[in-house]
Amino acid sequence: MNTAGTIDRPLTHDPQKQAPMKPSTDEPAGSATQDFTTTGAKDSRQNRTREMQLIPEAMARAHMRERLHEAERDRQAVRLAAARRMQRRAERASRRARRALAMAVMQ
Repeated sequence: MNTAGTIDRPLTHDPQKQAPMKPSTDEPAGSATQDFTTTGAKDSRQNRTREMQLIPEAMARAHMRERLHEAERDRQAVRLAAARRMQRRAERASRRARRALAMAVMQ
């Protein structure tokens, strides 16, 4: 069984050995679009390869940026929880002080 490669699983990963891109069949002949197989095909393949090689680096940078934002949000949440705890503690101390003052005045 000899099946041709698909887009997801090409027969070869070497762009030089792959079939050239053909113009779209649903466009009229002589349309303004360029034929991709002619001028600068090797340069465009080279640029595409370079861009493809940089994708993991860009994804890693985005992933790290997201992790940093997530860590900062976690730190803010921890600081907010600590501030609320201290505020409740201060309010309790204030109520105790008022109560003690009221008891002292009543006697």
